[in-house]
Amino acid sequence: MTETNSKSETNQDPLDVEHELPPSNNVRQDQMQAASPAQSNNVADLSGDLQKVTAERDDLRNRLARAQAEFENARKRAAKEQRDFQDFALADALKSLLPVIDSFDRALQSPARNLEEFRLGVDLIRRQLHDTLTKLGLRQIPTKGEPFDPYLHEAVELVHTTAAEDNHVLDEVQRGYKLRDRLLRPARVAVARTTEEKTA
Repeated sequence: MTETNSKSETNQDPLDVEHELPPSNNVRQDQMQAASPAQSNNVADLSGDLQKVTAERDDLRNRLARAQAEFENARKRAAKEQRDFQDFALADALKSLLPVIDSFDRALQSPARNLEEFRLGVDLIRRQLHDTLTKLGLRQIPTKGEPFDPYLHEAVELVHTTAAEDNHVLDEVQRGYKLRDRLLRPARVAVARTTEEKTA
């Protein structure tokens, strides 16, 4: 009995081993051939997607380069237009000042009979200059008797006096000017103070 059992066991071992062995090469090739068409389709799809994305990237780069070039050109045009406008405005202002320069030239070329006559001539030219600047939009800041305004006046002296109201401009040291509503230079003034400061 023992020998029979052992023979039967030995006869079954090769069968078990065959079932546990991996498939043969022929089976593996069949599986690869069956899978290769699907894989090749996936590779082709991925390759097509990659080409599409690459084309879109190149298109976006070209658009960005064109947009940057257009922006730079627009910036240069705007800067040139601004310079041209400033030059035009400056030329217009200087052209209106030329008659004043002509008046100075004529006053210096003509001999004055006396100092008072020369002074009157200079005063006329000064008025002509002020009229021209007023037409260009220059305005003198009012000072004497006006309440002190720190936005328009610069206090250079504080004078204790009863000749003017407290915190009002007593005297003008240097004239201030505005160009329309824009402050060009504050007026330098002396400010009246009617109340004595208390000392501790």
